Amino acid sequence: MFTTRPTLQGTFGMASTTHWLASQSAMAVLEDGGNAYDAAVAAGFVLHVVEPHLNGPAGEVPILLAPAGGPVQVLCGQGPAPGGASVAHYTALGLDLVPGTGPLAAAVPGAFDAWMLLLRDHGTKPLAEVLRYAIGYAEHGHPAVERIGATVETVRELFETEWTTSAEIYLPGGRSVAPGGLLRNRPLAATWRRLVAEAEAAAAGREAVIDAARKVWREGFIGEALADFASRPAMDTSGERHAGTLTGDDLAAFSATYEAPVTYDWHGWTVAKAGGWSQGPAFLQQLALLPPELPDYGSPDYVHLLIEGGKLAMADREAWYGDAWDGGAGEVPLATLLGADYNAARRTLIGEGASYELRPGSPDGRTPRLSKHAAAAASGDEGLFAAGVSGAGAGEPTVGSGPAPDAADAPGAAAVAPETDRNGATRGDTCHIDVVDRWGNLVSATPSGGWLQSNPVVPALGFPLGTRLQMAWLEEGLPNTLTPGRRPRTTLTPSLALQDGVPVMAFGTPGGDQQDQWQLHFFLAVALRPAVRGGLDLQGAIDAPNWHHDSFPGSFFPRRMRPGSVTVESRINAPVIDGLRRRGHLVTVGDAWSEGRLCAVARDPETGVLSSAANPRGMQGYAVGR
Repeated sequence: MFTTRPTLQGTFGMASTTHWLASQSAMAVLEDGGNAYDAAVAAGFVLHVVEPHLNGPAGEVPILLAPAGGPVQVLCGQGPAPGGASVAHYTALGLDLVPGTGPLAAAVPGAFDAWMLLLRDHGTKPLAEVLRYAIGYAEHGHPAVERIGATVETVRELFETEWTTSAEIYLPGGRSVAPGGLLRNRPLAATWRRLVAEAEAAAAGREAVIDAARKVWREGFIGEALADFASRPAMDTSGERHAGTLTGDDLAAFSATYEAPVTYDWHGWTVAKAGGWSQGPAFLQQLALLPPELPDYGSPDYVHLLIEGGKLAMADREAWYGDAWDGGAGEVPLATLLGADYNAARRTLIGEGASYELRPGSPDGRTPRLSKHAAAAASGDEGLFAAGVSGAGAGEPTVGSGPAPDAADAPGAAAVAPETDRNGATRGDTCHIDVVDRWGNLVSATPSGGWLQSNPVVPALGFPLGTRLQMAWLEEGLPNTLTPGRRPRTTLTPSLALQDGVPVMAFGTPGGDQQDQWQLHFFLAVALRPAVRGGLDLQGAIDAPNWHHDSFPGSFFPRRMRPGSVTVESRINAPVIDGLRRRGHLVTVGDAWSEGRLCAVARDPETGVLSSAANPRGMQGYAVGR
């Protein structure tokens, strides 16, 4: 079977991330005696530097970890809505949606504290050692990938006229960085150096220094600068200048948390995901909706089945997922949503033709409720959509790179819009990290948010706030209603898979709402196709032609939905495309290598052989190992 690269195999350690410098930094930590968690933290901070258009320190990160011999855990680095972020506050400003950019969209930053807890509780290295790679690239520069400069160009006018602190870093001398040009962020390097120095001066011992660094972030010079900048009005996608709601008290009160994963058993595998505050259970629902016997892998019937099952799962996501809520019915009903009887009944809704409806179920007899905006999106009525928003949107892209030239206005349009938008309506994206070490520790993390195009750069720090609140609704009584102290439902969804109760594979992808579609396709390719060289065919599964649908309200401003839309890579066989169109799917044929940016690592528990693979799409994800 042809693959773009081999599935790497070895016995020492493996890392796969969405940027080669992060992958190699992780490997350097492993080579220096660190474990998978040390390596993942180092890679995470490097990604803040080398993929600033995709994530930042004030963003968020859910982490799944499987310590050797221990249970799988979820480490939640998704911060909640600030204390002042109420529906009443936003609607009093005349808003129907949380803006896609600017201070009003900022949740309490969660990524930093999650990385610190992972390092403190599961790592072995001192803070200074894992941060030195990121500090080096920020201080001395790194060759910029093409999309950094392209992203800056989409918001050039905004940077030059409104977000001038961002222009100081990303438009030095009035020019965005050219592909391969050296990009520095010396304020960020200075921030991390000062953080380390203050933490080491305040405490002694590895764990104590890390806790001191957490306090500096929350209550010291970093927390003070973040809270001060959040209070300053800035232009956002509404076309107005608004101040945010984030305060020093919000920052001081936050701590990342450990949780048990949600799991589902399928054909000898167990897949673990984060809970209903993420979209992770939608992956598990798609597995639960599969019939006992599947059509031939890759056939028109197979692709149609996965598309239609995905629509049902994402409809349930819209109606039922959110942080713990009290909308009259308690917690997200995951036990029922993943139950055999519920899914057997839901499976009967999958017919021969494409569905154009948003059809959430009624777990335990409960009546689903959609937001007015979601209902309008599902009906095709765009009357509730915010006016004056560029076609690019303000969220994560649906496609890893641009579509075919004749599909510029089609679903799955380019990740970075060609036009500029002075309000900041351009897409961000996400990163991913998977690491496995020789002791059998596995970690999967999907850092995102805090993009360079999300908020003005805080000049004293070198990075901006995030925009995750845009995922919450400004309507009371919904599972994902904007509520102080609650986490907005996130699209970020790393994965771990086990066999016979033993963790064997970590995987994930950027891509917003599409993450759990692409990951399902990857997982099934691993599970259903022959192994290679005695191990899982990770690279073949990543390279396999991919697709996604858009038949649900998007999580990112302006939150559109395209019923019946399916975007496929042009490498998918013509008979499959024809078969989907005969079934009524509205098929857009995109670029040959445009769907997803998957990473994966694995460990054979019997032999100890490690494997790794990375996505060729976008030309920057790499796996390393030995």
